[in-house]
Amino acid sequence: MVKFLLWCILLALCWPLALLALVLYPLVWLLLLPLRLAGVVVEGVFALLVGLILLPSRLLRGPCRV
Repeated sequence: MVKFLLWCILLALCWPLALLALVLYPLVWLLLLPLRLAGVVVEGVFALLVGLILLPSRLLRGPCRV
């Protein structure tokens, strides 16, 4: 809702810039999508590496006692 209000204010103050932002936003989102996917993959690889590194300590610790 806040983004929409800010866009309405921008439309009232400078309508060509607001329309340009309206057209370019989906294009920028599409350009950044591969970077987001790469970020998810890198985060998953790091989680896997941490899991593999901490696995021996988890096995030696034994079962959890509640």
